[in-house]
Amino acid sequence: MPMKLIECPRDAMQGIHDFIPTALKAKYINLLLQVGFDTIDFGSFVSPKAIPQLSDTKEVLAQLDLSKTTSKLLAIVANLRGAEEAMFFPEISYIGFPFSISETFQQRNTNSSIRESLTTVEKMLELCDQHGKTAVIYLSMGFGNPYGDEYNASIVEQWASVLVERGTKILSLSDTIGVSTPAQIEELLPLLMNSFPETEIGLHLHSNPDTRREKIEAAYNAGCKRFDSALKGFGGCPMAMDSLTGNMATEELINYLEQQGESLSLNKGKWLQAMLFSEEVFKS
Repeated sequence: MPMKLIECPRDAMQGIHDFIPTALKAKYINLLLQVGFDTIDFGSFVSPKAIPQLSDTKEVLAQLDLSKTTSKLLAIVANLRGAEEAMFFPEISYIGFPFSISETFQQRNTNSSIRESLTTVEKMLELCDQHGKTAVIYLSMGFGNPYGDEYNASIVEQWASVLVERGTKILSLSDTIGVSTPAQIEELLPLLMNSFPETEIGLHLHSNPDTRREKIEAAYNAGCKRFDSALKGFGGCPMAMDSLTGNMATEELINYLEQQGESLSLNKGKWLQAMLFSEEVFKS
């Protein structure tokens, strides 16, 4: 499988308190669409009360220029209603759902239990098949949780197995709060890749700046080909804890992969423009 870079402006923006104007979001995402990432995680169909920052996802989508990009769009949903709404937009290729292996976080994030969320996933997979879309299921709290819920590698593998049996084609192992270690990454990623060879396994890691490179290195050495990241490491999950742990920084990921000789085929001019423009988007 070729290297896939998933840029996540949605994750970067969602925890910002001050509302970013719709036109500004669209201009930023339009720049990212020209860089050459495999996928842009651009918005979500969730309750405006839960994530006010993303309440204008449909309006942002209407302003995106998809005529000259090879990147595909991904939107996040938290329930069946959101999934049904997302199906109306042919521009969206991927529908993401955060399936937590922590019961506490599943309730906090989607206001539903793990078992209820599994039913949502089953119905979402059916909808995706009917509408020509692909589901991306995130194994949230995939490296541990801060709530005291039971966690170990066997639990991760167990729920991954359940999701794959239901028809999941893409699983993204998610470190929602930045607690993963290189040793965990080197254990869990090969475990899932070897157990489910027909399933695309990716990583959505959050990290502090001091530990980003060692996590990227561990993931790469473990065979990861699908990386989620956000420019400058902006973002974090506001539903997990009061404090946010940022995303993996795209520029650090790109630098590391290029040092390993990976050909990423990115438009560096547009990438630089997006880097500079991000200062206006995230100035608050």
